[in-house]
Amino acid sequence: MTSILRRAAISFLKTNARASSHAATAGGHGGGYILWKRMSFFVAFPAIALGMLNAYLAHQEEHHERPPFVPYEYMRIRTKRFPWGDGQKSLFHNPHVNALPSGYEDDH
Repeated sequence: MTSILRRAAISFLKTNARASSHAATAGGHGGGYILWKRMSFFVAFPAIALGMLNAYLAHQEEHHERPPFVPYEYMRIRTKRFPWGDGQKSLFHNPHVNALPSGYEDDH
């Protein structure tokens, strides 16, 4: 009985040891990283560059006009002054685009 159990245990260990060592060594990359590296350089980076060029050229050909100022009650509400400057302008204020509660600065 012990010899049967011993043989079963030995054969079990041999098959499992072979499977685990085989899985560890045979997995490898197989050159797959080279494919993805080439795809990154020859597909992904040019696609990103073309997308950036498209966005830049589309932005250059459009003429952007400022929307008319309409003093809606619910917009540009200042319940508390900003802690910089005169308290009316946001931190990234652009006088050509951002209106104050009284209107655009260029119109005054």
